[in-house]
Amino acid sequence: MKKIKILVDADIPFLRGALEPYADVTYAAGRDIRTATLRNADALLIRTRTRCDAALLSGSSVRFIATATIGVDHIDLEYCRQQGIAVYSAAGCNAAAVAQYVVCIWAAMAYKTGINVRDCVLGVVGVGHVGRRVAAAAQALGMTTLLNDPPREALETATAFVSLDELLTRADIVTMHVPLTPATRGMANATFFKKMKTGAAFINTSRGEVVDEEALLGYCACLRFLALDVWQREPAINRSLLKVVDIATPHIAGYSIQGKSNATTMTVRALAGFFGINALQSFTAATTAKEISLRAADIADDLYAYIFPIYPVLDDSARLHAHPQRFEQLRNSYTLRNEFQIL
Repeated sequence: MKKIKILVDADIPFLRGALEPYADVTYAAGRDIRTATLRNADALLIRTRTRCDAALLSGSSVRFIATATIGVDHIDLEYCRQQGIAVYSAAGCNAAAVAQYVVCIWAAMAYKTGINVRDCVLGVVGVGHVGRRVAAAAQALGMTTLLNDPPREALETATAFVSLDELLTRADIVTMHVPLTPATRGMANATFFKKMKTGAAFINTSRGEVVDEEALLGYCACLRFLALDVWQREPAINRSLLKVVDIATPHIAGYSIQGKSNATTMTVRALAGFFGINALQSFTAATTAKEISLRAADIADDLYAYIFPIYPVLDDSARLHAHPQRFEQLRNSYTLRNEFQIL
């Protein structure tokens, strides 16, 4: 049987050697994947840095695209549908990692401002894979939690759902976990920020385009704390905004060992299912990572002391503040974190 041809983003971890017995595999940097590099590829395994649309795919023989990420806003789904190209994403793969990153932001905020998170009202905008975990962590730590997700509210009966207006006026911390859609693009705009409590904190780990950055710049003086992991026009991020962000990281909230392992595992299994490669349908990306357990009762009053040794987010922030021109390098060479669990 003729081997299928697969073009793979070289920065997808825990993958090299796994596909080679069953396919002709070519690796390339995500930003270097072009029409010419597709050759006669049957499948693409990518991350967010590869825009899959007609400009890239026209005339190719690609039948299957898998992104080892939770989002698909870098893929033209309608074009792929029209061309009969199957699309798969590793939805939920790094949800635990992103939620834990948010907990680390709370720890840094407590350290820098002296607040006790137990006294804070948390507003979670978007209650999907990540938002649910963020809410659970907040509740374990004793925080009052407000949820806003109209589509999910229509399907569920959780009493914590509130309108966006109520969330913004009551929350001491607002954290964004929505997918990028026409409805959410620019949703955090001037009106959004004006409704927030003066002295509240704002965190965005969803997509940079969810936030109107000029509106945020105009309001940031009213915020007590600002943390951004995602930005518009990455990697050429807004330097003016960077200067006023308390915690700034290069789109690495989901970069845990376990999260990356999950993404690669899910991606390979999806490929195996599509092409009928039976030997890969039980593939698991191997790691030596061990999850760390923390007791909520122990850590809530001094988050920073417990969290910083596991993940010193302030160090990542210092690096990006010092070298914004190295955004992509800092992201691609990032040392994956270990995950922790709050019991």
